[in-house]
Amino acid sequence: MRPPVASRPRFLNLFRISYPIGAIASIAHRISGLLLLVSLPALVNGLDYSLQSESNFLTLRTWLASPWATTILAFAAWGLVHHLSAGMRHLLMDAGIGTALLQARRSARAVILLGLLAAVAILLKGLL
Repeated sequence: MRPPVASRPRFLNLFRISYPIGAIASIAHRISGLLLLVSLPALVNGLDYSLQSESNFLTLRTWLASPWATTILAFAAWGLVHHLSAGMRHLLMDAGIGTALLQARRSARAVILLGLLAAVAILLKGLL
């Protein structure tokens, strides 16, 4: 026997739901952590390549000056700064600091703003 229509699960469109700022900061924290995990091997290989010789360092430096690489570095900077600042925010909130609603919203906005400022700084540095 089928359950009544009113009790059946409904499809939720996650892109139409209005998320609070704390949820956005938390979801972005998870995304930035995943981005850091995925990019770590490339960063380690780039460091190893640049330390092998001076010509390798200059080659990598030239490649990193390209617009594509600058965009990738901007995402990496966003991921690093956002993940660190959101992680510190979560640790402070676990310790009972900043758990009031207004403080939590302000700290979430600050975390998002810090990550965006880091990305914009890398992009502007690459354009100059």
